[in-house]
Amino acid sequence: MIPKGTILIIGGAEDRGDGEKDIQRQNKNFEHFEILKELLPSKHTKGRIELITTASSVPEEMKKMYMEAYKKIGFSDIGFIDIKDKKEARSPEYRERIHNAHAVFFSGGDQFALTGILGGTEVVDAIRDKYMHDREFVVAGTSAGAMALPKMMILEGGVNEAIIKGDLRVTSGLGVFDTCIIDTHFIKRGRFGRLANAIVMNPESLGIGLGEDTVFIIKKGCEAECRGSGMIVIIDGNAIEQTNITEIEEGMPIFVENLKVHLLAKGSRFSIKERKMVYQTKKEKEQQT
Repeated sequence: MIPKGTILIIGGAEDRGDGEKDIQRQNKNFEHFEILKELLPSKHTKGRIELITTASSVPEEMKKMYMEAYKKIGFSDIGFIDIKDKKEARSPEYRERIHNAHAVFFSGGDQFALTGILGGTEVVDAIRDKYMHDREFVVAGTSAGAMALPKMMILEGGVNEAIIKGDLRVTSGLGVFDTCIIDTHFIKRGRFGRLANAIVMNPESLGIGLGEDTVFIIKKGCEAECRGSGMIVIIDGNAIEQTNITEIEEGMPIFVENLKVHLLAKGSRFSIKERKMVYQTKKEKEQQT
């Protein structure tokens, strides 16, 4: 079944109107609140955003920060769900709030705390069901909240100068959607090696490395577009030829041949199903400028 809803995976540090970064000042395509506006309902529908702060150790700070950001945008219909344990995650109240929401937004923090508490619960089932059946519904995550959304996620490790076998831990994510492994703060924190490592181990998955203040908007489960001031790095292991990963012991460096890499900037489109860029027409480009 093709999902009807939209996925927003955000690389972290999305613009909240609290001061521009260097790249934002340099990038002529930068637009204030561009990413947060993607969660707003259309002009023809009413909607409410529910922000889930389970991953955060400072939920009240998250609440204040996003309330202030959306106040600047002119939107105030926001709820905050800080689920602390499995029992709360099975609450009919939260399922009902998700059912009535236009968008659900997972904050950053600790992706393992997020999946450990919410994984396998009715809250995630409700989100997944609405994503599959409601064309107006948006599921978003930033930083750890983005990394936890797919079926598989990076837990820790993999930041050495070499790609080392056994150095990276990958575990189950929330499973809202499949086929991708996501890494965030990708450029700033030098995470190419660990995402490459994850894809060499799982070549059927597509690696999505998101720069800060950057979002990958996925519609119909596979039609994606890059927005924001940074870039997205796509790592594709489908065409890998030579690699020593199955022959070496843990602790040894990995080599790999023909690992594909794509670089996306604002407006770039990508087919997750076909694993290739989708080129825009001249008219489409003009409409974006």
